[in-house]
Amino acid sequence: MAAAATARLGAVAACILLALLATPAAGILDPVDFLALQAVRRSLDDMPGSSFFDGWDFTADPCGFPGVFCDGTRVSALALGDPRAGSPGLTGRLDPALGRLSALTELSLVPGRVQGDLPATLASCTGLRFLAVSKNLISGGIPDGLGALSSLRTLDLSFNQISGAIPPSLASLPSLTNLILCHNQLSGGIPTFPDSSPLLRLDLKHNALSGAVPATLPSQLQYLSLQSNHLTGRVDAVLPRLTRLNFLDLSMNQLDGPIPSSVFALPLSVLQLQRNFFAGPVQPSSDVAIPVVDLSYNRFWGQVSPLLAGVGQLYLNNNRFTGDVPARLVQELVGSGGLQLLYLQHNFLTGIEISPSSSLPSGVSLCLMYNCMVPPVYAPCPIKAGSQNTRPADQCPEWRG
Repeated sequence: MAAAATARLGAVAACILLALLATPAAGILDPVDFLALQAVRRSLDDMPGSSFFDGWDFTADPCGFPGVFCDGTRVSALALGDPRAGSPGLTGRLDPALGRLSALTELSLVPGRVQGDLPATLASCTGLRFLAVSKNLISGGIPDGLGALSSLRTLDLSFNQISGAIPPSLASLPSLTNLILCHNQLSGGIPTFPDSSPLLRLDLKHNALSGAVPATLPSQLQYLSLQSNHLTGRVDAVLPRLTRLNFLDLSMNQLDGPIPSSVFALPLSVLQLQRNFFAGPVQPSSDVAIPVVDLSYNRFWGQVSPLLAGVGQLYLNNNRFTGDVPARLVQELVGSGGLQLLYLQHNFLTGIEISPSSSLPSGVSLCLMYNCMVPPVYAPCPIKAGSQNTRPADQCPEWRG
């Protein structure tokens, strides 16, 4: 009897051992990854009101920690901080041990107060596809090694304090579709992208970038924002190639030269070119249907095109336009058409066909101040338009008002 019981126990033990050997990865994190997560935890803390790290108890399986995702025995994704909108973020620094998570494909950090450099060791995570650490206090430069991450699709370092140049190697990444570096302190030029680049979104606004807009931006680019930099030169040879753009913002730079008519035929939701040194006539080749067009504070001249009547919000103020306001624009504005805002102040316009007794529909904005005419209707203008209704006569040699 004892021998039989012993045999049965031995058989059960053997079955258990076989089961464990058949699934050696179950609940067992790779020791390198385990130690790396411990280093990450030591370098970061919850901000007051955050409880993200309450669930990081290293006596349990780290693959069950909040924000930790595993593939077998390796950490495959790390989402640091509570992702709920409005939740306090983290403080501390990103530890170089992150680079030891060699199977990592995604790394994200919620908005918070994390500071210090972006670890150069992340270049060791060769399978990294998604890296987003926006809205923190990260400083220093962009590690050159990130330009070797051939699987990287999204790089979002926006709203930090990152300085220095954009590594040229980032422009050659074969999988990169989203490059979001806005609201930093980056300087130098914009790197040249090969036309074969899969890049769809390039957001570099609010930096200190200088030089020209590269002539070889990827032709499939859909979103381009370079607002608030120190860019110079012309773009009339660049923009006609970007036939798939649905958002274009080059405002608040020092760009000059003409704007090609093909820009107005792009499938754009927003066209913002304000506060540059662009010059020349504005001559779309067909009706424009872009919801928002802002060409204000430039040096455009000539007559206002009636083909702009299909725009929803049209800012042409602070230029050098002359002649009468086209009747089509007035009809769209007064007749409650698609045009809801028309800013024409601070030009050299000489007339508009609108009855002095007309009242603008609710929600419609029209400003005609400081032109070579007496505005026929009262319409509230923005405060920065000034208080003078009419441009001085000595600036309007052709005006006979």
